[in-house]
Amino acid sequence: MPLRFGDFTLDLDSRRLLRQGADRHLSPKGFELLRFLIESRPKAMSKQEIHEHLWPSVYVSEATLSSLVAEVRGALNETAVREGFIRTVHRFGYAFQGEATDVNPAPPPRLDARIRCWIVWESGQVGLKDGEHLIGRDGDVAVWLDSPTVSRHHARIQVSGDGTTIEDLRSKNGTFLRGERLTGPAPLADGDEITIGSVPVKFRRIEPGLSTATRSH
Repeated sequence: MPLRFGDFTLDLDSRRLLRQGADRHLSPKGFELLRFLIESRPKAMSKQEIHEHLWPSVYVSEATLSSLVAEVRGALNETAVREGFIRTVHRFGYAFQGEATDVNPAPPPRLDARIRCWIVWESGQVGLKDGEHLIGRDGDVAVWLDSPTVSRHHARIQVSGDGTTIEDLRSKNGTFLRGERLTGPAPLADGDEITIGSVPVKFRRIEPGLSTATRSH
């Protein structure tokens, strides 16, 4: 989960340090040092503890750690004289100072589970809910049309509460809406006639709130 502090975000999954969305360069060891200090906050970590975490069973000089701290401070736009998030604990080690909070990823938009529209043709019909739906002749499509004039992934329909669009997917024989060949995404209206290759289908939109008609006697 990403950690946010000030204008910075430390993304632990992608191993990136960002400032207001822009990348700040850190070497792998620099990233690990910053992560170690943040996760250890507010405790000050001794140089020995940092050495054991970053270079287990390997001897490195104290100057190597000092250089790594300077790299992290440079990425955070601070120095040993002008301290910010990295605090020097003299004759001991270093500590992270400041608030760091977990960044909860935004939940994906909730899709409406209701059928919003239908694709109807001579030998079948399919109800479509919110989301993307493929039309074609492959096994993973939502609307399967058994015709050699239909490409495996022929067209795509995008359904949402705001409306429905159709787009040709560079099919060999084209997708036609109201007799015109599609060259880009186009909105669909209830009752629209669509031709997929040589297969005519009709788009029917379900309008919310429509009451059932009373049969006349």
